Amino acid sequence: MGSNSRVNTNLVGGKDNFAADRAEAERLIAVYPRLPLLARQNRLFLARAVQWLAKQGVTQFLDLGCGLPTGQNTHETAEAVHPDCRVVYVDADPVVVSHAQALLRGPDVTAIRGDMAEPGAILADLRARHLINLAEPTVVILAMVLHFFDAITAHYIVATFARAVTPGSYFVLSVGSGDEQTGDALAREYRAGTLYNHSLAQIAAFLEGLEPIPPGVTDAMAWVPGSPGQPSPAQSGGHILAGIARKPVAGTRAFLHV
Repeated sequence: MGSNSRVNTNLVGGKDNFAADRAEAERLIAVYPRLPLLARQNRLFLARAVQWLAKQGVTQFLDLGCGLPTGQNTHETAEAVHPDCRVVYVDADPVVVSHAQALLRGPDVTAIRGDMAEPGAILADLRARHLINLAEPTVVILAMVLHFFDAITAHYIVATFARAVTPGSYFVLSVGSGDEQTGDALAREYRAGTLYNHSLAQIAAFLEGLEPIPPGVTDAMAWVPGSPGQPSPAQSGGHILAGIARKPVAGTRAFLHV
């Protein structure tokens, strides 16, 4: 059986995967041929988001469910703006972590193993090893991972990290979604794990209590930071819904309730 991370790497053209990952990707592409295009759109969104956030002065990035290294990795994009950025990659797949540790070299780049279903354990590891100073603004990246969790668990994951980071931190989110026909077909075919087809309203709710950065959650291809005039996401077929939100500064409004 393939791995969630390695299957996604295959969809964006990465070479570090196994036969099971390639077979899984090919089966999904047969169901919905636009998947490689959507995967590339997600990578482009992530690069735009990281670049924009680095320009806001944030120099710590926590990339959860990072997958295997490909082009436009988080640390490469961030360090192009701030060479002293600190980036921690986290993935549950030991093969992903091993490859990342071998390939992603740098004094401020780290890859660790962690299960997103246990966010408290990841945070404890980060604190124990002093990998990130959570008292300073941090970017938490959840790119193409929350559709592997039911809505309650996805909300819990975001809320746990949101409580842990300091006000002024940011969350980057991208989630695969589709209409009933497309989403259900992909969920049935997917064998590397359970796939959930979350709606736009559900995905926006994952960021409850956070301040959305305009244009909010929208189609990844159309997302441009600070622009309120993006078109509504497509109602048919499959697409990547994406956005950025900020943990409000203390005293601006009430925060997360879980």
